[in-house]
Amino acid sequence: MEFKLNVPNTMVKTLQTIVFFLFVLLTFQIAEAKIHHHTFKIKSKAYTRLCNTKKILTVNGEFPGPTLKAYRGDKLVVNVINNANYNITLHWHGARQIRNPWSDGPEYVTQCPVRPGESYVYKIDLTVEEGTIWWHAHSQWARATVHGAFIVYPKRGSSYPFPKPHREIPLILGEWWKKENIMHIPEKANKTGGEPAISNAYTINGQPGYLYPCSKPETFKITVVRGRRYLLRIINAVMDEELFFAIANHTLTVVAKDGLYLKHFKTNYLMITPGQSMDVLLHANQRSNHYFVAARAYSSAVGAGFDKTTTTAILKYKGVSLNRSKPILPYLPPYNRTEASTRFTNQFRSLRSDHRPVNVPVKIDTRLLYAISVNLMNCSDDKPCTGPFGKRFSSSINNISFVNPSVDILRAYYRHIGGVFQEDFPRNPPTKFNYTGENLPFPTRFGTKVVVLDYNSSVELVLQGTNVLASDNHPIHLHGYSFYVVGSGFGNFDRRKDPLKYNLVDPPEETTVGVPPNGWTAVRFVANNPGVWLLHCHIERHATWGMNTVFIVKDGPTQSSRIVKPPPDLPSC
Repeated sequence: MEFKLNVPNTMVKTLQTIVFFLFVLLTFQIAEAKIHHHTFKIKSKAYTRLCNTKKILTVNGEFPGPTLKAYRGDKLVVNVINNANYNITLHWHGARQIRNPWSDGPEYVTQCPVRPGESYVYKIDLTVEEGTIWWHAHSQWARATVHGAFIVYPKRGSSYPFPKPHREIPLILGEWWKKENIMHIPEKANKTGGEPAISNAYTINGQPGYLYPCSKPETFKITVVRGRRYLLRIINAVMDEELFFAIANHTLTVVAKDGLYLKHFKTNYLMITPGQSMDVLLHANQRSNHYFVAARAYSSAVGAGFDKTTTTAILKYKGVSLNRSKPILPYLPPYNRTEASTRFTNQFRSLRSDHRPVNVPVKIDTRLLYAISVNLMNCSDDKPCTGPFGKRFSSSINNISFVNPSVDILRAYYRHIGGVFQEDFPRNPPTKFNYTGENLPFPTRFGTKVVVLDYNSSVELVLQGTNVLASDNHPIHLHGYSFYVVGSGFGNFDRRKDPLKYNLVDPPEETTVGVPPNGWTAVRFVANNPGVWLLHCHIERHATWGMNTVFIVKDGPTQSSRIVKPPPDLPSC
């Protein structure tokens, strides 16, 4: 028996229309998310700065390295080929790497390094990132010259939550050693037990600037048209110092930090720590002239040596020729002005709206208190070290000075390799004391210890600065996550009183936060990204001395909440 289905023409047309729109939508979605392929060749190249020529590590011969550009929702595939004489890994600072710690980069934490002559393909899936983040080496001290900007534009069809700028200008703040081979600095410091060599200059986009010898002609220049707005994408790639930054006679509007939008606020200066990135609007509304863009250190550690020089670029209004007179210098706070740093960072708030909800964890499952310290240790031989009191510098979190294993922790965790790490990192300081008092003890102990977090647990982490040896502003970066900065203050954290002052309405969301000297910072996040994730100070000498620890976040219950399988080209150990 034959059946015939009589469908009215109107219904046929309706179905055809639906199919057409579904096809268009599918085509749009496929076109929307793109995969960007890049090749990064690590190689040495000679550069001349401060009247001296030396070889440095670079990506593709560029310093700073190439700028990556993509849209939210895109993917990047970066083939890293190591043509240098040193091991290398790369980290995509601010990218969450959801379920994919294999591409996160810190050596001996999520991978073993890429050896000379070998290669490794990193994969970056941009999910929630939007704004300015950056990439850098995460092995030894290579990031001093191996780094670059990473710009994530709003998803195609979306727009900025601020007036569209006329032009964007990446500004990478860096550091330069005149004669030192940067890759040998930590080894030399380890032999003596003293501080690493101090840099000779700061740089803006690779150039020291107008105030240094042999540098004036190459000073980085920004040409603007009066009346227009510009988006400055500012990154602190400096190894060892927070920086104050300003532009003479110009007010800056901060709109984002660490690839996350902030409630807009105006300021005459920035305080930006190593590891942080900021999106700043500049309105070229001053008298047509040329003005200095300048940065110099904010150093809160009493007695610590640091580079006291000032790097400059020149903001030049179109139509004005650079004459022989020196451009106007901006006001920058004094080196140790903690009040200026605090005044700036206290303005951070999330850009909360119906389209941008702020989901601060309220019910907390896991509470952690981490005391971060610079320590001293006895020398291992009869010869005194060059640190204070003839001892050697060290640093710690909860009295544990982190030691890199010989096999990366992620591989050991995923493949159940024993003896690589221990799961007994203390969740609170082993000994309670007056963290910000005077004449505190110095000792610490070595270890490769981690904290294991259950998937989807709500975590509050209080980072407590200490006055062991000397207090300092510590920029703490958590890989694989962003977090809400719900509170901060000076002195010892008071578990009973301080949470009453938390901001649970619109706290800033960040990936790198400065813990004030002799103070504390409280952050909250949901552990919903399974993997092995490094937490560390982004002042390189502190990280080298051991101010690092690791979170292992367990897999969730579904396939989409578990770590992806390791790639076939994962570097061997």
